Formats: sequence, C-alpha cells, structure tokens
Amino acid sequence: MKIGAVYSFNNGKDIIENNYSKELKEIYWAIQQIDASKYKTKISKEKTSIGKILYSPTDLNKALKKVLNPLGWDKLKHNAIYDPPHPKMSVTRAFREIDFVKNKVGVEVQFGKYAFMAYDICSKMPIFHQQGYINVGIEIVPMKTFADEMSTGVSYFEQIVWDLENRGVSNLDIPVLVIGIDMD
Repeated sequence: MKIGAVYSFNNGKDIIENNYSKELKEIYWAIQQIDASKYKTKISKEKTSIGKILYSPTDLNKALKKVLNPLGWDKLKHNAIYDPPHPKMSVTRAFREIDFVKNKVGVEVQFGKYAFMAYDICSKMPIFHQQGYINVGIEIVPMKTFADEMSTGVSYFEQIVWDLENRGVSNLDIPVLVIGIDMD
C-alpha cells in the first residue's frame, strides 16, 4: 500500500514529526510493506455488487498487525466500569481498545463505517489520553479510491477531513495525524 495523503488535526503532524518521528517512520514503513493486491479476496454479497471481488478490510488489518506487532506495537484494552449514581441503573462492565500503542502513540486502523472514524478521533483517543496511555494519535483510513473497492459504506480519508474541518477543534481533542492509504 502507499500513503495517499495526510491531514493534521490539532497540530498532529508537527507534534508527531517532532516528538515521535521514530514511531511515525515505523507506521509509514509498515503501510508500505503491505501488498494490497494479496487482500482483494472478499466476494461481495451486497445487492449492488454480488460476486464482485473486493479488498478485505479484516485481512488488511491483520496484515498490518503482522508487520507492526514485531516492532512493539500492541493492542491496548482498557476496562471501563461505570457505577451509576441512580439505584435503578445497573453497573456496566465494558472495555475500550485501541489497535496499536507504542511510546504514547495510539494508532487506529479504520476500514469500517464512517461513524467510527469520528468516534476514534473525537472520543476514543481522548479517553485513552485521559487514562494516560497516549499523548497523540494516528488514524489510518483508506482514500476514497481504495474504499470504493471495499464494501459499501466504508469510511475514507476525504470524508473524515471534511468532518474534522467543519467540526473544528475542542479543548478535549488530542493531536492526531490522519493517514490516507491507497492501493499500490
């Protein structure tokens, strides 16, 4: 795969390049190690494209994991227990996880529906920051041309850039670099 574009949210590009350059180089290197053509294996069952061969988001994610895990990038799971103040509400036990963490850099790879990109950047990454696990985030998403070769509704770079530009930055947001990836 290749880097199609990058977007700096809340000064993410400068902060990551200046303070986490080794980690950023590893992420760029890992992306470039994946031959996307090997993962065009999913046979569509969608009404609009029955039988069409698409890129498999699950397999692409696993491929990145195989490259990043040996470099010390690991999934992080945080238990989230909510003890509500009202007696009629039940205690909730859940968890949140982030795809990869190394040296306070959190990375999410998002080949899912568009709502998850914003959730990663605007909710999940700030939560992991508040818990002391990460200082900055990297969101890896496909470019539109790549997403068009996946299942319907897959999020893409141009979409999240528009959303973030029109949302603006809040005081809860952390620096994030959004990386748009494309086919070889």
